[in-house]
Amino acid sequence: MSSTSKQETGAAPAIAQHVNWSTIPVEHPLPGIERQMVVGERMMICRFRFAPLLVTPEHTHPHEQMSLVISGRVRFFVEGVERIATPGDVLHFPPNCLHGATMMDEEVVLIDIFTPVREDFL
Repeated sequence: MSSTSKQETGAAPAIAQHVNWSTIPVEHPLPGIERQMVVGERMMICRFRFAPLLVTPEHTHPHEQMSLVISGRVRFFVEGVERIATPGDVLHFPPNCLHGATMMDEEVVLIDIFTPVREDFL
C-alpha cells in the first residue's frame, strides 16, 4: 500500500504507518520543486526539495503548518516580516497566516507538517 493511498471512502487509511522517505514517490508539482507526502487521517507531512533561488509566492491557507529546515537557507516572509531560516530552524504558521519564501543560493530541503490534510495536494 502506498503511503498516499486512500480507501474507497476518500479518507486516508486509519492504520498505523511506518515508511521511509526513500520508498515514497517523488512528485514534481512545479518546476524546481520535488514533493513527497505521508498522509494520515487529520494531518500530513511533506518533504520538499526546492531549487536554488526558487520563489514560493506569499499565500494563506486554512491549514496550520509547521516547517523544519533540513538543509539550505530560506528567506521567509511571514505577515510582512522577513526571516532567514537555516538548518534546524522550525517555523509555525497558524491558519490563514500570510507567508511565502525565497530559496537562497543553494538547494533547500524542508519538512512541512499540515493539519488538517491539504486536500489540494492530493
